[in-house]
Amino acid sequence: MKLPRSVRLLVEHFEKLPGIGPKSAQRLVFYLLHVPDYAIEDFAEALKLLKANTKFCEICHNIDEKSPCYICDDKSRDQTVLCVVESPLDVLAIEQTDRYRGLYHVLHGVIAPLANIGPDELYLRDILERLSGVEEVILATNPTMEGEATALYIEKLIRDAGYGPDQIRITRIGHGLPVGADLEYADNITLVRALEGRREI
Repeated sequence: MKLPRSVRLLVEHFEKLPGIGPKSAQRLVFYLLHVPDYAIEDFAEALKLLKANTKFCEICHNIDEKSPCYICDDKSRDQTVLCVVESPLDVLAIEQTDRYRGLYHVLHGVIAPLANIGPDELYLRDILERLSGVEEVILATNPTMEGEATALYIEKLIRDAGYGPDQIRITRIGHGLPVGADLEYADNITLVRALEGRREI
């Protein structure tokens, strides 16, 4: 069966999304064919607003409708603790625990040589610009090979910049997260234990 061009085009766009294969993309498109016109228009408008109204924070690189984001703008947060995460979804996951009150730095990925992602493709080096007044850096990258390598790179970056253990503690998020798991899928209790069980590196 030959699909109409408009259907094929949308299937191809859905296939580009993470976790969506050809069959899932086709199911989504055929579902949308049965949705009322007003719902499709709402969906299209939401996609437009996603790009138009979303900004990357100039300080921590989290997403918000303004820059600096609501977290960086909140002076009541603990300015002495900086938590480094891979993505804005990780910020959301940690914030939902309601136990962390420090600042964040979002890398937007990890060092992954096989995928041609090096340090220069991430928001890595500007971590050094944020260390004034910071007493602890929590490395909360995911417990994968790439996440561990990125954490080690950041630790070396900070130490090579002249910040010794007596100036800045560097801790690694630890207990409670199984190896290979992603922060965004962890429940609140697991994340709280991981934060509380962080260790010096």
